[in-house]
Parts: sequence; C-alpha cells; structure tokens
Amino acid sequence: METKVEITVCRTGTGFSAHTEALKGVVTTGETLDEIKKNMYESISFHLEGMREDGHPIPEDFTANYELIFKMDVESLLGYYKGILTQSAIARITGINVKQLNHYASGESKPRPAQIRKIEAGLHKLGSELMQLQL
Repeated sequence: METKVEITVCRTGTGFSAHTEALKGVVTTGETLDEIKKNMYESISFHLEGMREDGHPIPEDFTANYELIFKMDVESLLGYYKGILTQSAIARITGINVKQLNHYASGESKPRPAQIRKIEAGLHKLGSELMQLQL
C-alpha cells in the first residue's frame, strides 16, 4: 500500500513554491504545476539519498512506496486557472457567486471549509465529465 504524502503548493510572484511537513527542509519552486511536481519528486529523492548517506533514519512515510498529493489553496488555484476558467464558469459549476469567487481569488477573504469542498467537488465533477469525452 502506498503512503500518501501531502505537498502544500503556494502561488508566488513568479510561479509556485511547494513543501511537505512529512520531510522537513524539502522545498522547491517552479513556474508551472508540472514543474513543481517534477521538482518535488527530485527534491525528495535527493534529500532521502543524503539522509541515507549520512546515516540518518528515514521517516516512515518514505520507507516504502509513496504517492505525493498536491494541495493548493483556493487563491492560488483560482489565480493559476484564471486564463482557462473564468470566475463565471467556476460559479456555474460550484454554485458560488462570482463576487465571492473574486474575493477568494484576490485573497480579500478566505473560503470556509464548506466552500472549499464545493469548489473542489465542482472542479472534480468537471474533470470527470471531461475525462469521459472522446473527440
């Protein structure tokens, strides 16, 4: 069974940064989410290799197969997909009004957990529908 390791992704002025609480000191940056994912796998591998060479114990999450789960805050997500999904489109799939989404996107307010779940569920539903299409 694979251990799921949570990676926190945050938007920066030039792209993204990412870190994990499961392995202190592992941080990476990238201009895109794909670059963040690639860099994080490489950073973890490099860090674990150094720990082994230095004789340090490897955290349990990394002693067998593991899967990285990338988590992003709502502000970063809305900013990243701004050119792809309009706030109106996100409002339609989530049931959250555009004005409120704009507050989340700008960082003016933070969504409550229930709102985060609505956004996540709406995006996952859209993704699932798109995965079923063939052209």
